[in-house]
Amino acid sequence: MAPEVDEGRTARKRRQIIDAARAVFLRNGYVGASMDEVATLAAVSKQTVYKHFTDKEQLFTHLMLDTTGEIEGLTRVITAALDDSDDPRKALGELARAFLGSLMRPEVLRLRRLIIAEADRFPDLGRTWYEQGFERVLETLTGCFGRLEERGLLRLDDPRLAADHLMGLLLWIPVNRVMFCGGSASYTDAELDRLAEAAVAAFLRAYGQDASRPQAGGAGDA
Repeated sequence: MAPEVDEGRTARKRRQIIDAARAVFLRNGYVGASMDEVATLAAVSKQTVYKHFTDKEQLFTHLMLDTTGEIEGLTRVITAALDDSDDPRKALGELARAFLGSLMRPEVLRLRRLIIAEADRFPDLGRTWYEQGFERVLETLTGCFGRLEERGLLRLDDPRLAADHLMGLLLWIPVNRVMFCGGSASYTDAELDRLAEAAVAAFLRAYGQDASRPQAGGAGDA
């Protein structure tokens, strides 16, 4: 058998294992998952599973960190939407809808729940998942906001705080509800669009070109 054919088969089996593991961990949690069940669902032998991953912990860790690769696409969306626009309201609206659409996918929400549930068992994994995922989005957004401020399109003193504020406005309502209530609290695309629009409007009232700035001092200084 040609080496490239063998390598292709090995890669396919590894992907089968990872896909099966995702389904098993999401359904049963870390404690309830077994390598036997992963092997059965992947249609490979248990020996094949252990050939690729030495134990359940390594497989779980790989699976969780594998999902952070999706953030690369999202950060590109952020940069393109903001750096190429002279209309912050339109660009932020596009960004907000893309971000909510990505984050509110059922599988992403279930992975988020699983990471949080296992944070005490795997604190380093949880920290790495946050840093390589959400933290990278915030860093990208911070840089974009700083450049928008330099171009006079936003008025802000702390780009990172502004990034945190926008994410808070976007995520507080839908993510909290769905994280606690599950699929029964799912949102339609129209509902997510409305939440995105409202978040951007509130953000621009605080940080847009026409945003007012607090006056120095207070009533007691008069």
